[in-house]
Parts: sequence; C-alpha cells; structure tokens
Amino acid sequence: MSGWLERFGFALGRALRTFRPTASAVAASQVQSIGPVPLPESSNLGVFALSDTEMAERQISAITIGELELPTGEIVACDPLITGLGRPPFSRKVKPGRYPVILLQVRSRVAVAALRFGSGLPVRWELATFARDRSSAYEFEFIVDDAVASFMDKSFLTLMSDQEELDDYLADVACSLDRFGMDSPIEGNPINVAMFDTGYGDGAYRSFWGLDAAGEPLLLMTDFEVLENADGRQGNQVTDG
Repeated sequence: MSGWLERFGFALGRALRTFRPTASAVAASQVQSIGPVPLPESSNLGVFALSDTEMAERQISAITIGELELPTGEIVACDPLITGLGRPPFSRKVKPGRYPVILLQVRSRVAVAALRFGSGLPVRWELATFARDRSSAYEFEFIVDDAVASFMDKSFLTLMSDQEELDDYLADVACSLDRFGMDSPIEGNPINVAMFDTGYGDGAYRSFWGLDAAGEPLLLMTDFEVLENADGRQGNQVTDG
C-alpha cells in the first residue's frame, strides 16, 4: 500500500515507488547533514517517512491543495503581506513545471507546507537558503507578521505593472483566505500562488530541501513549529499556544 506522501502529494503521472524505512532508517533521515547548520534537537523531517497508520496515531492529516506553476523553477516563500523587505527566491532551483502543494495539519493548524518534485523519500536534507543581493540576518528564514505564508514562482513578482498593484492583489487574496487556497491573478495565464495559515501565527520559519541520492530535490518543506519530533498529539510533545 502506498504511504500518505505518495497518495497525497505526487500527482504528476509517474510511477510511484513504495518505500518503507525501518525505524533506524527514519532516525538516520532525521540526522543527515544539512550543511553548515546542524539539525535542531527536535526534528520534524522524519514526518515524511511515517506510514498512514503512524500519521493517524500522531493525529497528523495531509491535504493537497493544488499544483503550483513554476515556470522558472525559482521558488519564493514569504509572508505575502510584507513589503519593503524584498521577496528573494531560494538559492536552489528546481526543474520548471507544475508541482503539488501539500499541507500537514494538526488540530486544524497548518504544521508543514511542502512542494513535491519527485517520487520516493529523501536520503538527506539540506537547509534552504535564500538568494540575496545583500547580507541579511534572515538568510535561513522568512518572517511572518500576518499569520499567513505563501509559495510562488519568482516570475509571479513581475506579473503586475508595479509593486503597489502586486501588494494589493496579494493582500486581497490573503484577506479572503479560509486557512489555505490557491489563486491565479490573470485569466488564461496558469501562473498562480499558494497561501496558507502558519501554525500558531507569526514567527521566523525555516525550510528544508529533501534530496535524492543524486542530490536532486524531491521535496521542499517549511516547518511552522506545530509538530515536535514529527508528533502532533496533544499532551505528548506538543501543546497548544
């Protein structure tokens, strides 16, 4: 039987490979090197190796909200309502295409937002950094001040005639949001944006690339710090805030 990740997140018409790691393999996937910054002691990366049964036991549900158009393969993750700080893409690019957006939820809170680029489970993880033309204290994080985040292609930022028009559009979509959704601003143009609530709200959030044996990305995940040790059970590792 396919696991939740394959069943919910990979709808690109390719053959899926079932992968069931042992407990030691799951643990290993959580502690693989991700570059200069070590994994936190409480890692949620192992959530992608859980079976359907383990997901249910941990009270974690998955939903695919749609497919994100990435014509350049340069992904922007940001609070869509923040202006002035810039919206740089991640340093790593993916092959241009259209990819599923998966949300993991715990008690109606969005715990993880992910993009799925290929089948199988990552063999290692890499901290996602941003491509910036100047130094910043938030090289590994993006700031959320309005309890909403988004994924979009870099080219989305040039669709509007000016910055104010773009900001007004993103604000309109965010304000009409019911926890999550996707929207295309121009009729007949497939480029779109995915928006979703952010766990307990505002904060500085990190993202991670899940890579295959050849170093190619299978997943991009943003952790909104609702889970702890890939567990969502109330009264266990996680408490409401």
